[in-house]
Amino acid sequence: MEIQKAYFFRVPPEVFYGIGAAEKVGELAKPFGRKCLMVTDPGVSGAGLVDEIKTRLRSSEIDTEVFHEVEPNPSVETVEKALKAFKDFGGEFIVAVGGGSPMDVGKAVATLSTNGGRITDYEGVGKVEKPALPVIAIPTTAGTGSEVTINLVITDRPKKHKFPVIDKNVAARIAIVDPVMTLSLPPGVTAATGLDALTHAIESYTCTITHPVSEVLALEGIRLMGAYLRQAVANGKNLEARDKVMTGCLMASMAYSNTRLGNVHAASTPLGGFFDVPHGIANAILLPYVMEFNVLGDPKKFAHIAEALGEDIYGLTELEAAYKAPEAIRKLSDDVEIPKTLKEVGVKEEAIEDMAKEAMTSGNILVNPRATKIEDIISLYRAAY
Repeated sequence: MEIQKAYFFRVPPEVFYGIGAAEKVGELAKPFGRKCLMVTDPGVSGAGLVDEIKTRLRSSEIDTEVFHEVEPNPSVETVEKALKAFKDFGGEFIVAVGGGSPMDVGKAVATLSTNGGRITDYEGVGKVEKPALPVIAIPTTAGTGSEVTINLVITDRPKKHKFPVIDKNVAARIAIVDPVMTLSLPPGVTAATGLDALTHAIESYTCTITHPVSEVLALEGIRLMGAYLRQAVANGKNLEARDKVMTGCLMASMAYSNTRLGNVHAASTPLGGFFDVPHGIANAILLPYVMEFNVLGDPKKFAHIAEALGEDIYGLTELEAAYKAPEAIRKLSDDVEIPKTLKEVGVKEEAIEDMAKEAMTSGNILVNPRATKIEDIISLYRAAY
């Protein structure tokens, strides 16, 4: 009998999930103080979501300032501007509203407020000594899962380098996950963020350090997002579809925060650093190519993924069923109109070798289900180009 190896499982933040959950933000924020910096981006602010949250906070007598200058693939400089705004205001805690970028910036500001230095000082794993100030994370996309992870990712633009900070001390204190907050999300962003979450689930499920708890979460996340993402893209006001996709994203995020990812994330990160490709788009384009490469590393799991994505695998061998998984991803990407090639999103072919060198520095390469050399990453980039 095979004995399961030892593993940790953590879910650092409290999660408050449900339709209308964001209406409780004022009540949930009261224990953290009376001065809050809200970190967001222009799109979320323009959609009116920030005003609603601000009203709820003020009704609980919490003085709130808004920093809404967060860009996609947020930079070190943006973190420093937000930190200055927080200090100048005399903030006590942060409410981060948006996709992964505002949540990552909010977590970075909270981390620097207690640990000092620059965010570049904490690149890597386990370098944050003190718990960050309280962050309430309210996602407006079903994508990165930053609301429940111990990760944040920032871009050093002069170096064309995206880097992670991974430590339990950077996690938000509370995640308020409300599908209503995603209703105004445009179809293209719904598709890209949904494929990002699906990538998290697939890579967590298949990486070499997965375990039974994360596997259950990841596989159910795959099933939910595979079944409902098309509907959420086709009609953004479909609250049932939004709810199922958000639940799938939450499960995927809890899973990968307790494992790691794989070659998709290793290879997608340089695309953001070199060419500012949105993270979800980068993952979505690379995903089927990496899955095809990885099938031989764990055919059984890829057969399970194919079945979870709705493929009919009856009568097929395990390997035949496994190759249905990347086919299913291609069908889904086509249906939700994800770009098909790296060339379409502005990547230059002459940068492939430099990006591959950068990708090989990622710890995700080490847990990918199939052993990977730099030549393999170059081939994957060229196939996707």
